[in-house]
Amino acid sequence: MKRFNALFLFLLMILISGCDTKIDLSPKKVHWDRDMCERCKMVLSDRNFSAQVINPTNGKSYVFDDIGCAILWFEENNIKWKDKAVIWVNDAKTGAWIDARKAFYDVANITPMAYGFGAHAMKSAIKEGQEMIDFEEVSRRVIKIGK
Repeated sequence: MKRFNALFLFLLMILISGCDTKIDLSPKKVHWDRDMCERCKMVLSDRNFSAQVINPTNGKSYVFDDIGCAILWFEENNIKWKDKAVIWVNDAKTGAWIDARKAFYDVANITPMAYGFGAHAMKSAIKEGQEMIDFEEVSRRVIKIGK
């Protein structure tokens, strides 16, 4: 009986320790030319101007063809976890996923939905003389355009 109790406790501890799952907040794989923008339903095809939003509470990922669509989606759907959301954007030059809140943006790009904002991982990627703004300013401008 003591062996059974010890075995039972051991198995219970293994089961409980396996229940602690970590939510993956990294960018998810995009199926280019198949996945559709969560807001406008256009197919994601431009690998330099798309965005992903990840809900930090459950890890669910939403894809967008333009950072402007992601920002307006937050506003139009009154997303409560907006300030905690993990937002990824493609670097306008390399296509690599970068943190949208830490990115540097220029404003003179031809983007899928014509918002014109291109994200860059480093300030030096933006040509001298070009206007450079941060994520908060991108958000303000998109919301102003969207109204």
